[in-house]
Amino acid sequence: MTRLHRLSACDLTAGYRSKEISPLEVTKDVLARMDEVDGNLGAFCHRDDEAVLESAGESEQRWMKGEPLGPVDGVPTSVKDVLRIKGWPTRLGSKTVDAKQPWDVDAPSVARMRESGAVFIGMTTTPEFGWKGVTDGPLHGSTRNPWNLRMTPGGSSGGAAAAVATGVGPLAFGTDGGGSVRIPAGFCGIVGLKPTFGRVAAWPPGLFGTLSHIGPMSRTVRDSALMLDVIGKPDSRDAWAMPDDGTNYLAACEGGIEGLRIAYSPDLGYIRCDPEIAALVDKAVEGLASLGASVDRIDLDIPKPEEAFRVLWYSAVATAIRSESKTRRRFLDHGLVKVAEEGERFTAVDLVEAERARGHYCGQIAALFERYDLMATPTLPIPAFEVGLEVPQDWPHDRWFTWTPFTYPFNMTRQPALSVPCGFTEAGLPAGLQLIG
Repeated sequence: MTRLHRLSACDLTAGYRSKEISPLEVTKDVLARMDEVDGNLGAFCHRDDEAVLESAGESEQRWMKGEPLGPVDGVPTSVKDVLRIKGWPTRLGSKTVDAKQPWDVDAPSVARMRESGAVFIGMTTTPEFGWKGVTDGPLHGSTRNPWNLRMTPGGSSGGAAAAVATGVGPLAFGTDGGGSVRIPAGFCGIVGLKPTFGRVAAWPPGLFGTLSHIGPMSRTVRDSALMLDVIGKPDSRDAWAMPDDGTNYLAACEGGIEGLRIAYSPDLGYIRCDPEIAALVDKAVEGLASLGASVDRIDLDIPKPEEAFRVLWYSAVATAIRSESKTRRRFLDHGLVKVAEEGERFTAVDLVEAERARGHYCGQIAALFERYDLMATPTLPIPAFEVGLEVPQDWPHDRWFTWTPFTYPFNMTRQPALSVPCGFTEAGLPAGLQLIG
């Protein structure tokens, strides 16, 4: 028999509805799976099994009465350690955050899942403040890739991706300020969605301002759509939150792609891609055409927005640790401190110029969508590399965003971007296809 932890969220709720399975037995199997794998993965930084089983038991009673709270009632879900969750410490992966303080408020997206009856199974690891594209830090150590434990799962939602990929909950919260949902989704072979900025309300505001998004991570597109239906609601605490437009994302999954116009850029005009990754993405795009989409391979001539992103990102990191004394900075990730020190040297004029460059880039990308419905790219130009490194061995640059050139541009533009798995390299590592709306 299929172990329950392997079932999708949609399959679970169907089983609950028919009373063939129960939230409590599913949750017990998911916790058993966590016991099996997490000693090697390091995907979770906080768990409270007693509270988890109590929540699952309450969900079971609701399903027995035929009175579920919502579409994810009883679905095991993990929460990244940057989102507030009532009763558990949100430490942002940092030794500088005191766990012994009141934790009595849910972030808006977490609150929506709680209102819908989700069973929160634990908090997943992140690098400190979610600052880089891999998942290691001074508080929780390193998280590993489930396909090869010597490799990184990516980041900063690496714990979430590793958990989902190994069956420790079908749904997970990720956050994405430069690719932090899509990078680990690509490296771990799962689905990761960065919704349109403001579609999922955020509070407190993301550390990286209008680059920051909150999105679902799962093993299937339908599960991500199901989760987005729940969390994609406005909240008065978020001034940027978009109004509910009434879209049913799960129902929209049945629409097919026939007639969609897709622009395929394998390099955004300047990116060198690993040949194996490029071939897998090419094949996936051919698959889109075979399903009825109209695909044009395009040559982009748009300057890369790396310098503008660097100014915005480094300035945000500097702000995040601005109040930390020199003594307390010794407890922070060394790379984080170096980035903050560089960010402190930027001026207000530098920031305004970066935002102006961002606006210009947004306009150039937006012009493409006058002719196309979607844009396709690789999620990442390389497969996963060794754990514990910010960049691959012998990489010519020293910061993470230099090997994630397909992801951060679409934080700049605030567009929705989805990573879906599209095959494996000869070494058995996943590759991802990115679709931008």
